[in-house]
Amino acid sequence: MALLKGKNVIIGLAIGIGVAVIAPVVVPIIAAAAKPLAKAAIKGGIKAYRKCREMMAEFKEVAEDVVAEAKAEASEVQQEQEIVTPPGEGGK
Repeated sequence: MALLKGKNVIIGLAIGIGVAVIAPVVVPIIAAAAKPLAKAAIKGGIKAYRKCREMMAEFKEVAEDVVAEAKAEASEVQQEQEIVTPPGEGGK
C-alpha cells in the first residue's frame, strides 16, 4: 500500500510539472480559440433575443385584435338582445 502511495505521488508530481510546462503554451491557444466562440455565442444570443421580441410584439398585436373583435361581437350581441327584449320585459 505504501508503494502505491509513493507511485501516486510521483505520478501526481509528473502531471503537475507537465501541466505547468505546457500551460503557458496551451492557454493562449485555447484563449485565442475561445474568444471567437464566445463572440459567436453572444451574437447568437442577441439575435435570438431580438427575434423573440419581434415574435412577442406580433403575438401581442394579434391578441389585442382578437380581444377587440370579441368585445365588438359581445357588444353586438348585447345590442341585439336589447332590441329583441324591450325595457321592462327582461323576464322578471
